[in-house]
Amino acid sequence: MTDLYYTEEHHLFRESLRDFLQKEVVPHIDKWEKTGHIERFIWEKVGEMGFFGINYPEEYGGMNLDLFYTVIFLEELQRINSGGFAAAMWAHAYLAMTHLNAEGDDRIKQKYLAPSIEGKMIGCLCITEPFGGSDVAGMRTTAVKEGDHYVLNGSKTFITNGVYSDYLIVAAKTSPELGGKGMSIFVMDRDTSGISATKLDKLGWRASDTGEIAFDNVKVPVENLMGEENKGFAYIMQHFALERLIMGINAHARAEYAIEYALDYMKDRTAFGKTINTFQALRHLMAERTSEVEMAKAFNYATAYRLNRGEYVVKEATMSKLISTKIADQVINDCLQMLGGYGYMEEYPLARMMRDSRLGPIGGGTSEILREIIAKMVIDGKTYDPATKK
Repeated sequence: MTDLYYTEEHHLFRESLRDFLQKEVVPHIDKWEKTGHIERFIWEKVGEMGFFGINYPEEYGGMNLDLFYTVIFLEELQRINSGGFAAAMWAHAYLAMTHLNAEGDDRIKQKYLAPSIEGKMIGCLCITEPFGGSDVAGMRTTAVKEGDHYVLNGSKTFITNGVYSDYLIVAAKTSPELGGKGMSIFVMDRDTSGISATKLDKLGWRASDTGEIAFDNVKVPVENLMGEENKGFAYIMQHFALERLIMGINAHARAEYAIEYALDYMKDRTAFGKTINTFQALRHLMAERTSEVEMAKAFNYATAYRLNRGEYVVKEATMSKLISTKIADQVINDCLQMLGGYGYMEEYPLARMMRDSRLGPIGGGTSEILREIIAKMVIDGKTYDPATKK
């Protein structure tokens, strides 16, 4: 299947990335999992290798490569078994930076996107609020225009890179009376007066800094508005397709890694005088789980192919996240079971993987919300049109 989408250059890129992660990242993962703080030096090393610039324009330091390099980047991040580290990397590269590239003007791209590609600046995307998770249109944060600046008030929560990032991409209501159609997107520096962050303690993704952020009369220059005023909701919805596909790809990749680990364990683990990979009940279970992962992977690759061609795959990306994350949780649960008591021990990878995987059906739109979005499209005939920026 991979030959349908990958060239020799893709395979060489995967080898280079895997080698980099094993040498430069893996030795530090356990420390970062304990501290919840990914040290700055690794961001710059990732940037130096060009991994943050995979899909971005060459004029800002990127490589302008196709989306399957991103697929490789995401898959390999899952194989080092730190959902938190992986999330910090892709939230920077494909949440914050996606908005910079799509809605930012040249000044914004020079100031924020270029150093983000270098790994010298870290970004976060602030959409979710304490009283409105998947209900983006119901957000309460406001931005009132006063002369040459906007004044922001409100709060955001569950923000990946929300504590240690250098800049924030923030959605706020500029015309609250218009509901979801009155939302805009801004970029602002972390040290702007009135911004404060509190680090959250999580079940999984422990290496990443997840924060709750408060905005108290924060003054943002008018020039830091990204795109058009009141077009923010359309921009967010457009990029959700990529975010959901990313989480679908993450899911099939971690499930694939879990299966590889479990099968390797099963061929050596003995019970009743034979290895446990010879017991029919276990063999058939793993056969079924492997089949599910392969089906999810094939669908995700096909969706990535269409997105790479410029198609608006909001339905398929939503389906990808819904089903792939469900499969991953079940696969990892069953793989942990294959290890018996050892699966429950922290020195084995399945315990952490199970905690990290559990966020899959929650982050980036809960499974319950995704089902309703899909239902609107396949039952009610609703369409979601891509945003345009003048």
